[in-house]
Amino acid sequence: MKRLWFPILLIGLLSLILAACGGAAPTTEQAPTAAPAEEQEEAAAPTEEAAAPTEEEAAAPTEEAAAPTEEEAAAPTEEAAAPTEEAEVAPTEEATAPAEEAEAATEEVVDLAAVCPSPVVIQTDWFPEAEHGALYEMVGDDYVVDTDTKVVRGSLVASGQETGVDIEVRTGGPAIGFQQPIQQMYVESDITLGYVSTNEAVFGAEDTPTLSVIAPLEKNPQIIMWDPETYPEVKTIADLGKTDATIQVFAGGTFIDVFVNEGIVSADQIDPSYDGSPARWVAENGAVAQQGFASAEPYVYQNEIDEWGKPVAFELIHDAGFEIYSQALAIRTADLETLRPCLELLVPIVQQATVDYVTSPDRANAIIVDAVEKYQDFWVYSPELAEYSVNAQIELGLVANGPDDVIGNMDPDRVQGVIDQMTAAGLEVPEGLQASDIITNEFIDESIGLP
Repeated sequence: MKRLWFPILLIGLLSLILAACGGAAPTTEQAPTAAPAEEQEEAAAPTEEAAAPTEEEAAAPTEEAAAPTEEEAAAPTEEAAAPTEEAEVAPTEEATAPAEEAEAATEEVVDLAAVCPSPVVIQTDWFPEAEHGALYEMVGDDYVVDTDTKVVRGSLVASGQETGVDIEVRTGGPAIGFQQPIQQMYVESDITLGYVSTNEAVFGAEDTPTLSVIAPLEKNPQIIMWDPETYPEVKTIADLGKTDATIQVFAGGTFIDVFVNEGIVSADQIDPSYDGSPARWVAENGAVAQQGFASAEPYVYQNEIDEWGKPVAFELIHDAGFEIYSQALAIRTADLETLRPCLELLVPIVQQATVDYVTSPDRANAIIVDAVEKYQDFWVYSPELAEYSVNAQIELGLVANGPDDVIGNMDPDRVQGVIDQMTAAGLEVPEGLQASDIITNEFIDESIGLP
């Protein structure tokens, strides 16, 4: 009996030792490191086997160890994942946004310094006025007005952004001895572009050849106007041609020769002595008709000429059938290759400036009015007239997209039609002249147009 007691006691002690050493201690040590699920399952099996000799003692520690293991393993994993996403994703998005903004800014800013002359010199046909609005839209706020040479000079801007070169807008008319810009371009070689209407380009095709690269105006603003009270039955220039009214025009006007040839008006109605003054109109109480501009005279006669002070009626020369591109911007034909890199960037800027101007004309109009005031010449130009002009340009389609919703491009068929009309009227047109000899749409950006 004594021999049996000792082995039994020894077995009991060993069982207690095994229960104490084989169950809880290893499980507790493994829990903090048991993040992966597979390792948790592998750890759980031996724990259950070790707990079998003392279920009550082994079960409690195992459950306590298991619960923290899942929560602690899961939480650190999610917490670890979150910083990883923030570190990898959030900074990428933040870095991408500035990159996109920088790319957009780069697209908006056009650098002309490497390809264009500075200044880019543009010769106009008259004093500053709203019909020239696209040009003054490209003049920066740092502009200066040279009253001696009647020039506005400043940074050339594209939608308000510096382009790296300057622009110089030169006054025409009396400032250049009443020469046409196409002639002045062959006198002053530093002129980059000049206003050249289709008919002028035709006449100069041999001696002063030019190539028009953009037409900011879709329609010629020139009109024939008459007094609606004196001629209530007249609605068009053709109607006027059926009356005995005298029509005052500037000497050398192409359109009137074409209209006489086409029978729209008669030769005995034409008086080519018009000098731009309203004196005869007022003196004869509207008995004469005369040449003018839809973007100026209707407002001036009603609001600024006290001796008249009432509306006038008119029709655009364009709508009467002579569809020139008035005040297109042209280069000397021989300069094409030299200026091509510049024109590729500059012409779209002029297109956008045309859109920007009629959309928001106040800044450019202020430059126009300021320049005219500083010139202190016979030409006057009020802010109200500038505002009227912009509205008239929009309402009458003087500034508009072409039939393809692009602004500034020129229709070769339309230009060829003008050449043919001039030829039929017996005017001096170079033999075989084609529209492609005097215009090009090579540099037009077809994505730019009025909305």
